[in-house]
Amino acid sequence: MSSNVKIGEKHETRWVTISMDEYESMKSTLEILSNPNMRVEALKGKKEANEGRTEKLDSVLEELDI
Repeated sequence: MSSNVKIGEKHETRWVTISMDEYESMKSTLEILSNPNMRVEALKGKKEANEGRTEKLDSVLEELDI
């Protein structure tokens, strides 16, 4: 048994209240970070953005005919 396990101590309930938007954002972040492929793509995108290798949204939407 791990020395970190303590038996018989009083349990104290604690909680945090957050908005649904924050909760959904947190779930998405956890999904991305727990998926190695998605994490690599997110880091790649961040690097490209930091290097200025991005396109304006209007250009992308026009290219996709949206």
